[in-house]
Amino acid sequence: MKSEPTRSSNSLSVIIPSRNSPFLTKTIEDVLAKSVGEIEVIVNVDENPPEREVADPRVTYLYPGSPIGLRQAINVCVARSKGRYIMKTDDHCMFAPGFDKALVENMQNNWIVVPSRYSLDAENWVIETNRKPRRDYHYLCYPDPHKGHDGGMHGVEWWDRGKERSDPKYDIDDNPSFQGSCWFMSKDHFVNFLHGMQEEGYGQFAQETQEITLKTWLGGGAVKVNKKTWYAHLRKGRRYGRMYAMPPGNVEACNWSARHWVNNEEPNMIHKFEWLVDEKFPNMPTWPPNWKQKLIDEGVIKK
Repeated sequence: MKSEPTRSSNSLSVIIPSRNSPFLTKTIEDVLAKSVGEIEVIVNVDENPPEREVADPRVTYLYPGSPIGLRQAINVCVARSKGRYIMKTDDHCMFAPGFDKALVENMQNNWIVVPSRYSLDAENWVIETNRKPRRDYHYLCYPDPHKGHDGGMHGVEWWDRGKERSDPKYDIDDNPSFQGSCWFMSKDHFVNFLHGMQEEGYGQFAQETQEITLKTWLGGGAVKVNKKTWYAHLRKGRRYGRMYAMPPGNVEACNWSARHWVNNEEPNMIHKFEWLVDEKFPNMPTWPPNWKQKLIDEGVIKK
């Protein structure tokens, strides 16, 4: 994956794969207003154009002509980016003041970092008041083939880990997975280690988080939550509908991803998948002690 030369050592390129969001312009303006360092915003407009473009030289809009999907939108934006770091965000998110500084100052080259996450009241552009606290941790759920339509592995909110690790010494902490609406990493890690987002097996949309986190953890890097900063994400629900709609084959892609990883089919990994579950995060919910034998018996893991 080719890319342009980078800028200064702390520069950030914010990547927004966008499709039909009424909050795209607010998101861009929020990113520009809350950042304190050198920044650019690159937006791939995958279908209908926004009602108003942000007239700022730091903002670039890409119009592919016809929808290219989430993964290729991310790849295309990164290829145009000049920052040392990249942050992907959904087109309906609000950020903490100085979020970029907090992320850059607590970073290593082979990490993926995610800020703490709140819910967004997008109409009033404030953190939503609800019964749920901020989200800091997600576990990777057991790929149970008996769940019904979807036996894939997904990131699930891990409330107990958040309660157990509330001390400030865990402000930068290991995280098995995350929700996917925002992530931050070095451009070098994305381009030269992850080699961009892959469509083979995953399709255009499914398992974005699982692809990049498992490649990173099992490849010798780390995935972290940064509690020193935050963002707020809109839970769209029925009121707003999906902006990136689930494409056909999404369930099959989720199931393919789970089988791909538990069977250790990803090349050039330092660790086996078992290391993540049995050694790195041995107390992840939903994983029984005999998980490997169960998946063998159920035909998920090849003998």
